Amino acid sequence: MPDTQITTPSPSFGRAMLAEFPLEPGGAYLNHGTVGVTPLAVMRARADLLDEIERHPSRFMIRELMSLGMSAPPKAPRLRAAADRVAAFLGASGNGLVFVDNASSGVNAVLRSIDFEPGDEILIPDQAYGGVARAAAFIARQRGATIKFVELSFPATDASAFVDAIERGITPRTRLALLDHVSSETALVMPLAGMAAACRARGVPVLVDGAHAPGAIDVDIEGLGVDWYAANLHKWCFAPRSCGVLWAAPERRAGLHPGVISWGISNDDWLQEFDWTGTRDPSPWLAAPAGLDFMHDVLGVAAMREHNHRLAWEGAQRLGERWGWRWATPEAMVGCMVSVPLPERLGPADVATAQRLRDALLFEHGIEVPVVVRNGALWARLSMQVYNDESDIERLEKAVESLS
Repeated sequence: MPDTQITTPSPSFGRAMLAEFPLEPGGAYLNHGTVGVTPLAVMRARADLLDEIERHPSRFMIRELMSLGMSAPPKAPRLRAAADRVAAFLGASGNGLVFVDNASSGVNAVLRSIDFEPGDEILIPDQAYGGVARAAAFIARQRGATIKFVELSFPATDASAFVDAIERGITPRTRLALLDHVSSETALVMPLAGMAAACRARGVPVLVDGAHAPGAIDVDIEGLGVDWYAANLHKWCFAPRSCGVLWAAPERRAGLHPGVISWGISNDDWLQEFDWTGTRDPSPWLAAPAGLDFMHDVLGVAAMREHNHRLAWEGAQRLGERWGWRWATPEAMVGCMVSVPLPERLGPADVATAQRLRDALLFEHGIEVPVVVRNGALWARLSMQVYNDESDIERLEKAVESLS
């Protein structure tokens, strides 16, 4: 089970919590999901690590960070200790988890490690993150495989329909299902365990893009029944950028390789291979436990999630009612992000209009929020974090109503 037991409430959330973050004053930051904000405490922890590294870089990088066979580290390698902390939080064992730059890096590593053959299909929901879908398409072209997109309803009204859609999309040629845990494109929390079970019943392995899940919702990787799970910690887990993880089931670790091959491959140890891909700054990975400490000790994990979810859930209903949209998405499919439809009067649902509106909200009203086009409508994706409160939603509402 994931390590999320500590639930002590934090100090007041909302505007008062801005003191814990380096955000510039005066704005409304509703985009933690795209580029998360690192708490000041975690930034200090990372700075301390950088200072420690520079006091003796060779000793730190070669003998303390990981085991490269040059000499035995004086204690557990630091990367493995950090991975153990993160794995416990995510319901996994440390020997199944490695650090990567981001979820995209983890997804790419898995895709490149699978021997796709001509005629194989990679099943991807149509709400998949664009960068991940492009990576899959690139690998498919190289190997003669094809991408099969599965249409998922949006707006969503029934989570079970998503499971049914995935099950119908599987064919005898399906070699891999690449599924989201939380969709970046629509902000929906997917019924991942059910979708994975449908794939498993048909013998189809599952690779998960969990970029928006850790920290935002409860994650129990080993209980999901998936084969690989790639995720970010620099979004909802408050780690510095760039910091992601890749988990692999025991039977999926052999043959799994990082995008860069270096000295780590020499001992045929997949952990060491990912731990050492060349000289780099390890401080974001080593500071990941400080992000967990911030969630546990300053915020309280349960209190943080309740605040963020309540803002997203109630804000979506408020804005939907205000702008003539009847909200029908099940609450279980809303985490701490939510996509709300913008008024039709703002213009045609095209990319140019979406960019114009996003720029206007930022440069004229100080509101950072993505605006996207989907299903013939313009949508704003709101990310709710502990430094947000109802006043940010009110500010967005007034700003949108002033636009033309």
